[in-house]
Amino acid sequence: MADAKTYLNVPYAEKDAAKALGARWDAAVKKWYVPANKDMALFAKWQTEPGLAQLPSDESRKPKADSVVGGTTRSSDKNFVAYDGDEPPWD
Repeated sequence: MADAKTYLNVPYAEKDAAKALGARWDAAVKKWYVPANKDMALFAKWQTEPGLAQLPSDESRKPKADSVVGGTTRSSDKNFVAYDGDEPPWD
């Protein structure tokens, strides 16, 4: 697997440190990864599962909706007030 990628969980504040060590950004998946030719030990603090070398599943990339009722997304937040476009709910 010469082109294997090991994906990392890099917080935004630490992206420059990961990049300096050789991590690369995968824009399609929106995650940092380690190319196969890099030493994984350098990236241990950002690994959740050692040796994980696969793309996140399609399920993990789908937006999370609380619930969908009749084509409308409903929030599970009991304090949520929908904006109908006429009068803002915060007035």
